Amino acid sequence: MEKKSEYDILTDKVAIPYEIAAGPTWTRFFEGFRQEKIYGTRCRKCKRVLVPARSFCPRCFVDTDEWIEISQEGSIVSWALTEYEYYGMPTKPPFIGALIRLDGTDSNFLHLIGGFDLSDPEFVRKTVKNGMKVRAVWNKEKKGHIMDIKYFEPVK
Repeated sequence: MEKKSEYDILTDKVAIPYEIAAGPTWTRFFEGFRQEKIYGTRCRKCKRVLVPARSFCPRCFVDTDEWIEISQEGSIVSWALTEYEYYGMPTKPPFIGALIRLDGTDSNFLHLIGGFDLSDPEFVRKTVKNGMKVRAVWNKEKKGHIMDIKYFEPVK
């Protein structure tokens, strides 16, 4: 006879609502999104331009108080196609998450690549390449949130 466990195992999903204080740097960064603008900060010591904007340079550890408007175009540094669903996703699969180096910046920006059919992985592999030029596509409704940019699409 098979021995039963001494306890039951219950499986469930737990969602924890939360609020986060964005702080002055993130607030200003996302306020730019409401105007369909991307802003970065420049380090006064090493002159690197950082996007997303940061309150200090992670290399020099000095405050970054110079704000500049950034190009809405850039190049894909790396990317991954996600075809399965998991909890807390930014959007329904399939989607491409990519590191994008916006023109004139010195850091990578994590966002989505879209604007074409993602249902065929072979087509995606042939279409999306590191170094490929992309541009921001904005959602019509703005919330001052990272998803105000719907995705970055290939520049034709």
